Amino acid sequence: MKGPELKAARPFHALAFLPVLAAMGLSLSYWPGLVTYDSVRQYDQALSGAFDDWHPPMMEGIWRLILPLWPGPAPMLLLQLGLYAAGMAGLVFWALWRGRPGIAFGLGSCALLPLSVALMGEVLKDCLMAGALTAAVALVLLSLESRNGVARVGAGLLVCFAATLRFNAFLAGVPILLLAAGPVMPASRPRMAIGAALMAVLLLLAMPIANRALGAEASDVNLSLVIFDLAGITEHGGQNVFPAMAASQPVAAVRRCYTPVKWDSFSWWVDPLCPVNFEDVRRAFHAAHISATPFWIGQIIRHPIAYAQHRLAHWNINARFLVHDEVERPVQRVSAPNEWNFRVTESAALDLVDGAAVRSADTPLGWPCVWMALAFGLMLAARRLASARIIWMLAGSALFYGLGYGVFSVASELRYYLWTMVAASVATVIALGDVPALRRPDRWRTGLEIAVPPLAVALAATLARL
Repeated sequence: MKGPELKAARPFHALAFLPVLAAMGLSLSYWPGLVTYDSVRQYDQALSGAFDDWHPPMMEGIWRLILPLWPGPAPMLLLQLGLYAAGMAGLVFWALWRGRPGIAFGLGSCALLPLSVALMGEVLKDCLMAGALTAAVALVLLSLESRNGVARVGAGLLVCFAATLRFNAFLAGVPILLLAAGPVMPASRPRMAIGAALMAVLLLLAMPIANRALGAEASDVNLSLVIFDLAGITEHGGQNVFPAMAASQPVAAVRRCYTPVKWDSFSWWVDPLCPVNFEDVRRAFHAAHISATPFWIGQIIRHPIAYAQHRLAHWNINARFLVHDEVERPVQRVSAPNEWNFRVTESAALDLVDGAAVRSADTPLGWPCVWMALAFGLMLAARRLASARIIWMLAGSALFYGLGYGVFSVASELRYYLWTMVAASVATVIALGDVPALRRPDRWRTGLEIAVPPLAVALAATLARL
């Protein structure tokens, strides 16, 4: 959209930005930011400057820089909300630039999804990552219109920053980087495959490089995944696959402690402590001079069926697919206990946001399996649409990141899927905006390809809940 057109449409521009402003205002009802057990631990490390890598040191390092100016959770809340709001506003501006005010309003409305509004009020690495990726996508789309190389570099830096917050962020980041590379990268499949592999390596290196630069102490955080999977293999295979430990009857101990919902029953903070627990397993690996990751991979290879049974059982719960009872509260309502007395301010707005998020979690809007199915449908249908590359990459980012938790997840929290929900909703609005330009027969085919996967998954998930 050219300058004169923007000026002529200025009143409508303000309307298109209103949903973003409303969503940010509602997220601020959690002021000064809801702190969970994770963020309480991170704040404590930000105060001391003694970082370990159990939670992303990058977030703790940023927090420590801000502390002298503004202590407490509020600045981190404003940072994640600022990135997210800038990204959403950038997407609205991009649609207006293209002369698509309807799409602009739809993109702004994506910010009003109840779960994302509530989650963005919690100070979490998932929310900071979602904010960074949303801002990156906006910069990429704006750069495609303006051919601004600086915007693409900025988008790449934001994706790398996101990769310092979650090691599996590469699954979300690679499609965004491919989109930022422009039409050159997807010119041939081999070129795109090689480019994607190189980008994945770059993003996988981002976290260890950042952790080392910040002097973070190794905490053996990877053992949470290793222990969870070894316990799952032991449970489903019926034989002990842990390294030699002092625990007697480890198979019976695992059966008593194991649940496919999450790994926490093997942690050091539960009471009573499981005979097979984090500290004992860590000591066993170190005493035998065994590297945990190769050992874990070896047991998966030796027991593929038991591993698959464990992973599918967990993913089914994690993705809220064929489940009957509520897994756990979808969002937090109060801050975790903390020595600084950080707590959210009670208000009618907070009650409204929390209630809407909890109720939406009982609908397909709160089921990650439906969002992933929607992303899959968008990828199927994108080939006929004018914004095919944008839809492919956004839906791919949503789908691959969501599916990654089928392998890497150790708990069943909806916050894991915040980016999947955001990216899939944005891709849906862009796709639906392109559908009217198709010939009528193609409209029906495209609509069916988009709608059938999420409707089928939602139907199956609904029947399981009856």
